[in-house]
Amino acid sequence: MTVAKSKLLAPCGAWTSPISAAVVAAGATPLSQLALDCGELYWLEGRASEAGRTTLVRRDGAAQRELTPAPFNVRSRVHEYGGGAYAVADGAAWFSHYGDNRIYRVGPDGQPAPVTAEGARRYADFVADTRRRRLVGVREDHTSGAAYPDNTICAIGFDGAETVLMEGNDFYAAPRLSPSGRQLAWLSWDHPRMPWEGTELWLAEIAEDGTLVDGRLIAGGPQESICQPEWSPQGELHFVSDRSGWWNLYRYDHGVVHALCPRAAEFGGPHWSFGGSLYGFRPDGEIVCAYIEAGVSRLARLARDGQLTQVASPYQEIRELRVAGDSVAVLAGAPTIALELARIDLLDGSREVLARSIEQLPEEGYLSVPLSISYPSASGRTAHAFYYPPCNADFAAPHGELPPLIVIGHGGPTGMAASTLKLATQFWTSRGFAVLDVNYGGSTGFGRAYRDLLKGQWGVVDVEDCVAGARHLAGQGLVDPDRLLIRGSSAGGLTTLCALAFHDVFKAGACYYGVSDLAGLDADSHKFESHYNQYLIAPPERAQAVYRERSPIHHTDRLRHPMIFFQGLDDKVVPPQQSESMVEALRARKLPVAYITLEGEGHGFRKAESVVQTLEAELVFYLRVFGVPVPAGLPQVAIDNLGGA
Repeated sequence: MTVAKSKLLAPCGAWTSPISAAVVAAGATPLSQLALDCGELYWLEGRASEAGRTTLVRRDGAAQRELTPAPFNVRSRVHEYGGGAYAVADGAAWFSHYGDNRIYRVGPDGQPAPVTAEGARRYADFVADTRRRRLVGVREDHTSGAAYPDNTICAIGFDGAETVLMEGNDFYAAPRLSPSGRQLAWLSWDHPRMPWEGTELWLAEIAEDGTLVDGRLIAGGPQESICQPEWSPQGELHFVSDRSGWWNLYRYDHGVVHALCPRAAEFGGPHWSFGGSLYGFRPDGEIVCAYIEAGVSRLARLARDGQLTQVASPYQEIRELRVAGDSVAVLAGAPTIALELARIDLLDGSREVLARSIEQLPEEGYLSVPLSISYPSASGRTAHAFYYPPCNADFAAPHGELPPLIVIGHGGPTGMAASTLKLATQFWTSRGFAVLDVNYGGSTGFGRAYRDLLKGQWGVVDVEDCVAGARHLAGQGLVDPDRLLIRGSSAGGLTTLCALAFHDVFKAGACYYGVSDLAGLDADSHKFESHYNQYLIAPPERAQAVYRERSPIHHTDRLRHPMIFFQGLDDKVVPPQQSESMVEALRARKLPVAYITLEGEGHGFRKAESVVQTLEAELVFYLRVFGVPVPAGLPQVAIDNLGGA
């Protein structure tokens, strides 16, 4: 007979856990951007232990080989968010090096060698046009010294010569060559739209001299968002459009656009970074795709007759896929599966895991499995979230104690909370915190109408949905209503600050490189997001008044509760001034506040030591605010205006 293990009783938050901050930092290897060439699979891996650099890896048979040794960092800075940082063809790879923004080439057995010249140009989303011995990609040119760079589609010869193929729009993405090499499709859009508001899909012939001729608009416009144009092996142009209210698949055929699988589901996502791929083709033209319903991803095959057949897999989030013959490679995860790279055989259903973001997971007794919940919010809306209860094999709360709750507002704000296993979440739940990861109105994965709930309502709808989620769980007796916390990064940082300024529900908060001054954000913003607030907040004629009404920096008199701020000093998206203004305001009001700055970090923390420092500091901050004894081994954190050690 198995005897149940007795648990130690300890206050929530003070439980010890094998999921330390060091385990979180060292255990996760970011995986991204799949590519296929000559039957070989390529992908990017992050190296947190190497100052957060990203390297290119190729699968060679049963082994894998790193193609870009230190100090090379395969990362693009186009739009600041990057993506689409490499291309492969005929055994060679071309990649953007973050250190100098130049493109380098690395052969099957060689060392990386520069292709482009030194200068103030950046490159992304390039594809190899081998018959013309060139790359075709997006170029962001900062050489003019103007306030914003020039964006073009550019041909980059293997000898380094550059030729602009298309210019005149504010932004370009996804240049894609037809299988014959005679046509090029691409996306473009202009201010003030973001690509998930409205884009245009263009198609042109490629002349003998390599220039583009007979360019014509295929689909899209100010109210239609298009993403991921792709060519089938038969030379048919496909794309994803939200013209129906959902990002669905379409095919362009001799001037006619055909809907391939009308469905209340998302077959694409917002273009924050380049190079995303959620569908591909088998040799006969059948489509293998991933789609999202109710915040959960599914893998499927789409036949020419429109029949959609699900492919069995254990995954609930599919971030990317590439198709090779009768198999599909996916970057995917699930509540008990951290993000991993796997190859699924489409004929027999077998699955081979090729790389894991976390090689060795903690025991199940320390892993919280989330519940997908929907709950009522303001104005009759229904909001969605993943709820993670506390979970620790060794500890339990004393009788009658309810756990503190951490509400997470994701970034973007068009991002999406997914249920894939994340050690950063388990760090909290294994210590006795409950976590609510909110897909507030404006999130991706629930159709355009849900995404557009944030139009003109940033700092309102997102905040209301986070507040409603906390109250919902407290009302069900699942969490302590007197220990509700909120944390968020970037756009989620604004959600955090607004929740604390305009609602008296949360007792403390953590803001990671968050927005506090909307007017300041406009003044400091990079080109890609420089007009985003016109959609999120208000058009220019109303902006000044609404910005002031929504910006937490102008309402610090309404703040009542402690806060901790984390800020990368190299952040170009949300500059340090946004955090510093809030910290000084809280200090002036004698409210408890802590401020942690990180040298060499930008928008998002990549270094292992940064992950450790911020997680441990946030934990200590919460414990001290709630008067819970701080376990030995955790660092001291300077908290202004808070008594005690």
